[in-house]
Amino acid sequence: MELWFTEKQTPVFGITAKIKQTYVTEQTDFQDLAMVETEEFGNMLVLDGMVMTTVKDEFVYHEMAAHPALNTHPNPKKVLVVGGGDGGVIREVIKHASVEKAVLVEIDSKVIEYSKTYLPEIAGKLDEPNVEVLVNDGYMHIIEHKNEYDVIIVDSTEPVGPAAPLFERGFYQGIYEALKEDGIFVAQTDNPWFKADLIQKVNKDVKEIFPIVHVYGCNIPTYPSGLWTFTMGSKTHNPLAVDETQIPEMDTKYYSPRLHKAAFVLPKFVEDLTK
Repeated sequence: MELWFTEKQTPVFGITAKIKQTYVTEQTDFQDLAMVETEEFGNMLVLDGMVMTTVKDEFVYHEMAAHPALNTHPNPKKVLVVGGGDGGVIREVIKHASVEKAVLVEIDSKVIEYSKTYLPEIAGKLDEPNVEVLVNDGYMHIIEHKNEYDVIIVDSTEPVGPAAPLFERGFYQGIYEALKEDGIFVAQTDNPWFKADLIQKVNKDVKEIFPIVHVYGCNIPTYPSGLWTFTMGSKTHNPLAVDETQIPEMDTKYYSPRLHKAAFVLPKFVEDLTK
C-alpha cells in the first residue's frame, strides 16, 4: 500500500508527496508536528499540515532568508532569528565571519529536538559556540531587547496559530526598536499567487516604519505555488546599493553575489503588490 502526504495549500489546491516512512506524529504544546521521509525530497518537517522544510530544497529558503540582509549590512555582529527551530537560517548566518553572536528564539522546543534528530544537515550548527538557542516567545523577546541587534530574521510559519502575531504591524515596530541605528530585518512573506493580500499588507505596514523597504523572491518547490517572497526593512542600508563585487563567494547552492540584486527584480504582478 502506498502512503502519500498532501498539503492543502488552499481549500481547492495542494501538493502531494509519496512517503517512505513516518518518524514522528505529535501534538506539541503549540502545533501538530510530523517528521516523515519522502521519496522525492528526503526527510520533511510538517507543522499543522504545512511543509516547513525538506532536505532536498531547504537550502533555497535558508540561504535567501539570511544572505541578502547580511551582505547588505556592512558589519553584522549580532543577529536574531525568530522561529526557525530547524536551524537552517542559523547555519547560514554563522557562515558570515563578522557574526559574533547568533540568537535563535523558537517557541516550540519539539521543533528543535526533532530537527536535531531527523534533519542533522539543517540543524547541525545549533550547538556552535557563537549560537544561543532560547525556547521562548519571539514576540516577547523582541519587545524586551531594545537597540541590540544588527540584523533580525523572522523565520515563521504562515500567519496562523502561534505565528499569527508575527505578521502584525506592532511586531514590526518592535523589530525596529530592537535593531541598532543601522539595523536590517527580513521576514518571509509567503507567495503572491495565493497570499497577495498578505504581501500587500506587510509591505504597507513595514513602509510605515522603515525608510527602506524591498521585496525579493526565490523558487522553493515544496512551498505553496513555488514562488516565495521575503520583505526586507532597513534603517539606512539599501540592498540595491550593494557592490556585488565586494560580496565574498560563500558555500551556497542558491544565493550568489550575482543573484543578490537579481532577486529583487520581481515579476510585474508581484511588483505591483508592493506599490
